[in-house]
Amino acid sequence: MEVGGVVLFQKQPFLPFYPLSLFRVWAMPLTHRNVWRLRLLLFLCILMLGFMYWLLSNTEVQQSMRKELAYTTRHATVHVTSVYSDNSTPRGQIAPSQENEGPMGCLPGYYYAAELQPRFQRPHQDAGSPGAGGRPYQVLDLTAEDEMELKMGYVKYNFNAFVSDRISLHRDLGPDTRPPECLAKKFKRCPALSPVSVIIVFHNEAFSTLLRTVHSVLYTVPRFLLHEIILVDDASTNEDLKKTLDEYVRRLEVVRVLRQPARKGLVGARLLGAEQAKADVLVFLDAHCECWPGWLEPLLDRIALDDTLVVSPDIASIDLHTFQFQQPVPKPSSHARGIFDWSLAFMYEPLPKALEDMRTDKTQPFPTPAIAGGLFAISKSFFQHIGTYDPDMQIWGGENLEMSLRVWMCGGKLEIVPCSVVGHVYRIESPHTFPEGRSVVSRNLVRLAEVWMDEYKMLFYHRHMEAARIFKEKSYGDLSQRHQLREQLGCKSFSWYMKTVRPDFFIPELNPRFYGAVLNSGLKMCLDVSELDDGKAQVGLRKCHGNPDMQYFEYTSLNEIRHNIDSELCLSVAHSTLILEPCVDQDGERNVPPHQAFSYEKDSLLRSQKFGLCIEALNYALFLASCNSEESTQVWVFMPELLK
Repeated sequence: MEVGGVVLFQKQPFLPFYPLSLFRVWAMPLTHRNVWRLRLLLFLCILMLGFMYWLLSNTEVQQSMRKELAYTTRHATVHVTSVYSDNSTPRGQIAPSQENEGPMGCLPGYYYAAELQPRFQRPHQDAGSPGAGGRPYQVLDLTAEDEMELKMGYVKYNFNAFVSDRISLHRDLGPDTRPPECLAKKFKRCPALSPVSVIIVFHNEAFSTLLRTVHSVLYTVPRFLLHEIILVDDASTNEDLKKTLDEYVRRLEVVRVLRQPARKGLVGARLLGAEQAKADVLVFLDAHCECWPGWLEPLLDRIALDDTLVVSPDIASIDLHTFQFQQPVPKPSSHARGIFDWSLAFMYEPLPKALEDMRTDKTQPFPTPAIAGGLFAISKSFFQHIGTYDPDMQIWGGENLEMSLRVWMCGGKLEIVPCSVVGHVYRIESPHTFPEGRSVVSRNLVRLAEVWMDEYKMLFYHRHMEAARIFKEKSYGDLSQRHQLREQLGCKSFSWYMKTVRPDFFIPELNPRFYGAVLNSGLKMCLDVSELDDGKAQVGLRKCHGNPDMQYFEYTSLNEIRHNIDSELCLSVAHSTLILEPCVDQDGERNVPPHQAFSYEKDSLLRSQKFGLCIEALNYALFLASCNSEESTQVWVFMPELLK
C-alpha cells in the first residue's frame, strides 16, 4: 500500500533461516501483520539453540560438533549437519597418515584452547601446602612414630612414601616453564589427534604415588583425547590396592582396574592392558609419575603425522626423597637421548654435537636409539603390527631395549619430544622381588640378543657372564615365534642399526685375543677402573667383584688392553704411571702408539712396548718394573668366568 508516495506496508516473502535473514527481520517495521513471522523465527531460534546445547553436552560428539561449528563459522553461515561418529578419527595405519584428507576426513585449521581443556579441573591448592608447585617437601621434627613410618616407607617402596603421603594427590607443578616455542605451538585438526588409552601397571605401589599419577593424567589430558585410564594390578598384596582402590576410582568415570591373579610382571600386565584398550593410541606410564600440562598433545601430533613413530616424553626427575619436580627450563642448553652399552645396560647421553648443531629449533623432536620403556606412546595398530612385546620375557628388564631394536629394524622410528614433559620417580633399585631371582633379567636380555643382535651378540656375552651361561645352556626358552616375526616383517640387520641409527658408537672386536676380568696371580686381586674424569680414569687393584663396568678388559689383535663397555678406553703409560684414556686407534686404522701397546701371552707378563718394562702390582697400585717371570705379582690372567 502506498499513500503519497510512501510505502506503508508491503507483503514480505518468507525468509530462510540464515544470519542475513535475522538482520532483515530485525529491520522490519513491527506491525500486526508480521509479528507472527518474528514469533516463528524466535521459536525456531530457541529450538535450534536447545538442539545445539543437547549436542554439545553429549560427550560422545562434543569434539566433532565443535569442529563443525568452527568450520561453518568460516563460511559465514550456520549449517547443522550430521555429527561424525567416533570412528571418524583416522585410525593408526602401518603407512603414514595422509596430511590432508578433505573436509569429510578431518577439518582444516587448529584446535582451540577451549577444546584442549582436561576432563577434570584441578582443585585450588594452598601455595604453602606440602610439595605445592612441585617444590621439595622437607620433613623436620619427626616423632618416634613418624620416624618409624618414614623408615618403613623406604624399606617397602625405596622412596620416601612418608613425604609422598603428605603431598596432595592433586598438587599442581607451578607455572608452565617450557620453552616459548612449546607454549606457542598449535596442533592441526588434520590429521586429527587420536584419543588414547593410558595404561598404568602397578605391583604393590604406594597408594599416594599411584593415585597422583592417575590424577595428573586427568588434570592434563584434553577431555576428547582421554578415552580411558586402565590400571593393571600385577597381583598386588597391599590391602589399600584392593577394595579401597576400587571404590576410589569408581568416581573417576574413565578409570578402570584390571587384575592379574598371579604375578606376570610388567610385560604380561602391559599386554593385558593393551588387549583391553579401546583407543587408537596406547600410552604407557609407570605408576609413580606426574604429567606436566600439555604433555600429551605433542606426542599425539607426531603419531598423527606418522603412526610408525614411537614417541617418548622428555622425562623429568621427581626426587625420591623430597618429591621435588625437576621443572623444564625455557632455554635448555642440550637434550639427552637413550642408548645402551655393550652389556645392554640402558642409559642417557647428551645428543651428539653434530646432531645438536643441526637442530635450529631446540624444541623439535629428535631420534633416539633407545627409550627407557616406562613412558611412551604408540599407535595400537603399529604396536600389534610389530609384535607387541615378547610375551616370554619375565617380570621386567630388557623389554625396552628389545622394543627399541625391533621398532628401528622393522620399519618404525623412536623419538623423544622435548615439548612433552612427564616426571618420574627414579629409584636406586626396585623394591620388588623377582619370583625366580634376578637371573630373569639376564634371560630376557639373552632373548633380545638371540633374536635381534646377529653376530654382535658375542660382544654382549663377553661382558655378561650370566647371560653367556644362559646362552650356553639354552635355558632362554623358545624363540621360534620371535624369529618368525622378524622374518615376516622383513626386518633389517643389527649391522644396519649400528650404521644408520648409532653410527657414532664404537664396535669392539668381535673376537679379541683375551677378555674377562684380569687377575693378578700374586695378590689374587683384579684390575679395577675408578670413576671417569675428563674422559680418563684411574686403574688399580680391588677384590674381584665381577662387575664388568669396572673389571672387564680385553686384549685386542692390536696389542691394546681395552676397557670398552660404553666408551673406548685403553690402558696407557703416561709419565711412568698407568691410566685409562681414550684409545688412539678409534678409527680402525691400526695405528696404535707405543704408549698404548703391550705384549702379552696367555697367563704371563704384560710388557709395555714403549719402555720394555712390565706391569707389577703392589698393594692396590700398579707400576712399571723390570720384567721378571718368576715374580707372581707380574703375572696376569684374563678370566671371563669371574665376571657376573
